[in-house]
Amino acid sequence: MPTISVDKAELFKRLGREYTTKEFDELCFEFGIELDEDTTEEVLELQKQGQQTEAPQLKIEIPANRYDLLCIEGIARALNVFLGRADPPAYKPADTQNRRQLKITGETKDVRPYAAAAILRGVKFTEESYASFIDLQDKLHNNLCRKRQFVAIGTHDYDTVASDGPFTYEGRKPENIHFVPLNKDKEVDGNGVMELYSQDKHIGKFLHLIDKSPVYPTIYDSNGTLLSLPPLINGDHSKIKISTTNVFIECTATDATKLDMVLDIMCAMFSEYTEKPFEIEQVEVINPDNSKRLTPVLDKRVMKARSTYINSCTGLSSSAADLTKLLTKMGLPSKPSGETEYDLLVEIPITRPDILHECDIMEDAAIAFGFNKLPRTFPTAYTVAAPLPINKLSDIIRKETAMAGWTEVLPLILCSRDENCQYLNKDESELKKAVHLENPKTLEYQVVRTSLLPGLLKTIRENKHHALPIKVFETSDIAFVDTSLERKSKNQRRVAAIYNDKKGSFEVAHGLLDRLLNMLGIEFLPSTTRRGAEKGYYIVESDDKTYFPGRAASIVYRPPPTHKEPESTFDNLKSKLTEALPDGLKDLVESRDRVIGTLGILHPEVLEKFEIKNPCSAFEFNLEEFL
Repeated sequence: MPTISVDKAELFKRLGREYTTKEFDELCFEFGIELDEDTTEEVLELQKQGQQTEAPQLKIEIPANRYDLLCIEGIARALNVFLGRADPPAYKPADTQNRRQLKITGETKDVRPYAAAAILRGVKFTEESYASFIDLQDKLHNNLCRKRQFVAIGTHDYDTVASDGPFTYEGRKPENIHFVPLNKDKEVDGNGVMELYSQDKHIGKFLHLIDKSPVYPTIYDSNGTLLSLPPLINGDHSKIKISTTNVFIECTATDATKLDMVLDIMCAMFSEYTEKPFEIEQVEVINPDNSKRLTPVLDKRVMKARSTYINSCTGLSSSAADLTKLLTKMGLPSKPSGETEYDLLVEIPITRPDILHECDIMEDAAIAFGFNKLPRTFPTAYTVAAPLPINKLSDIIRKETAMAGWTEVLPLILCSRDENCQYLNKDESELKKAVHLENPKTLEYQVVRTSLLPGLLKTIRENKHHALPIKVFETSDIAFVDTSLERKSKNQRRVAAIYNDKKGSFEVAHGLLDRLLNMLGIEFLPSTTRRGAEKGYYIVESDDKTYFPGRAASIVYRPPPTHKEPESTFDNLKSKLTEALPDGLKDLVESRDRVIGTLGILHPEVLEKFEIKNPCSAFEFNLEEFL
């Protein structure tokens, strides 16, 4: 969850009293947020040492969906309403005769198709409120806007732009864009912007959002002056300053819902500084199809709720009138509806997009009442939890392997394409089975692994300084593409182990495999007793390129007879396995036999790619076959 820092003295001033750390911690808990840290003692200690420091800060952890609490204005406003010191604010549109327009042209549809705008008039910034204004934009960009991918915010000094005529949001080719970027003194075109900010630590990480687009999104005033090149940078011409009194806010987006949420939060938080508090001037947005709408949408959203539902979930027996008081305390003005079932009418302010369903209203009522005060009752039904069979079997394997002297490791389930395929000497068909990440952030995390071996080998690579032998194992899931399933993929539980020493020691890996299968009641079947045996396992030579030629084997499992599978299934398995075996072993195959894994000494090329110098023996098999 996000953690924000607010000035301690300023917050307490807004709350009308001083709090001790313990008192404020309790207040935060009652409201549903958490005081993470009070830096007062740290600041005082640094000041004693003669160092210059910022004022004491309160670091507060807030819910991830409470975007209205990302700034001191929102926190102070919400806590004052919670404490009964203020009424929930009523956000209202400003009366205006000459409403400004924002026209969206069709060229933007393939890059950032949505836009909205608003105007705040008569704003009086202080150094603190101006810093909070800028900081809220950054926090929204990093949270709700997903680093400007969904929404980008631009704020401008309204008095520097054309006083009449529509603003236009259009797509232009890079060479047709000319402006002076924010805090720069030289004019550049669109290509120049990419070059200018390619090494910039702040703006550079957003270039990929539009650099492949044939047109860049731009916002102009009616004089043709560029105000913004979203989602990158504003123009220096309309630069906002602490002396700015009229603020033009524009947002562009790839997500229409988040667009309205972001504009609502920006306007709601800082409309308290306008000449007429909480009054917002709407802008008429004209879409490419000539449809129109006013932004931000300030119409009240009203939801119905049932007191019976709230009481049944919380254990309360409150009347509708009592619940309205609790909800109003949380900034949700409410009143009885007069209906029999849905007896509550709840007004949802523009600052609360997290209120989506009746359960969200119930949660706020419970917070206002106090979680510690809710009646404590035992459930009417008792259930006994039990592990899933595959998890229980996995735990048995883990315990037995650890008792045999092996160390369990837990590598990441993501790996690179090369590690999953090329490093193991697999052909490209292996990659077709893998689940790929659509836009991996690093080359190291591109696919979901289809084998446990890469993770074990990377673990050995990073622990080469440890004394030999290194004996590691893992019991975990891999994933495959399976288009026949609803989610188009499936997991498979596997067991793998690697023994790393100065010698290959095939017998060590084979010994552990034998121990695990014997513990599961699966005996080894030598060739002399294999024919006619009801169940067991055996190994046969294979040509798996992950292993050294002549030192690779397939693990073949013969399950006990069952009547679940038709004979045609058994015969099909038998024919496929027989075709893969040498002539001398074909007559030993039973119809139930199936290959469940591999065993052998890893190929030197595999070890070289993972930067391992000593030989390794390994095995990997499918644990789900034994359920």
